[in-house]
Amino acid sequence: MMEKCRLVFSGSGGQGIITAAILLAEAAVLHEGLNAVQSQSYGAQARGGAARSDVIIWDKPIYYPKVIQPNVLVCLTQTAYNKYHPTMRPGGLLITDTALVKVDKSAEARLAQLPFQDQVKQEMGNTRGLNICVLGAVAALTQIVSTPSLESAVAGRFDESFREANLKALHMGIALGSQRSSAIA
Repeated sequence: MMEKCRLVFSGSGGQGIITAAILLAEAAVLHEGLNAVQSQSYGAQARGGAARSDVIIWDKPIYYPKVIQPNVLVCLTQTAYNKYHPTMRPGGLLITDTALVKVDKSAEARLAQLPFQDQVKQEMGNTRGLNICVLGAVAALTQIVSTPSLESAVAGRFDESFREANLKALHMGIALGSQRSSAIA
């Protein structure tokens, strides 16, 4: 039996966090045989407004789709961090981007501050793969789904012209998360 994983992906519209959350849920259900629910909320603006996506993954039935107290919290903006880090389960995993979020010392969480934005810009020339890089790191840090499952979900979601770039971003994130996972265990 696995522990129920309650994740919140948070940031701003345009960062692709909702897509990342959907891909994680799809990988869990379609390729791992687990149960998952995903829900989302976002501000009125298409880009720049607040965005949040909840994912619950478990090997038992899930009866409520919202995450009240995440054991994994991803924050890609300072506003998201300020709003959601107080809701974390003590001892949970907080994942942030070093360039986008300054973490308060009072956070009672295992911390993975990773250079997602800088790494994606350096390797890909822009930040379009940021969300998929974050997804790879989440998977590496939590071990909730396997790399082949995520690769299948990503390959099935994106058009052929974007598939290779997204798989590259995924592997970048897996490498970042794998390097960091031993330091936060």
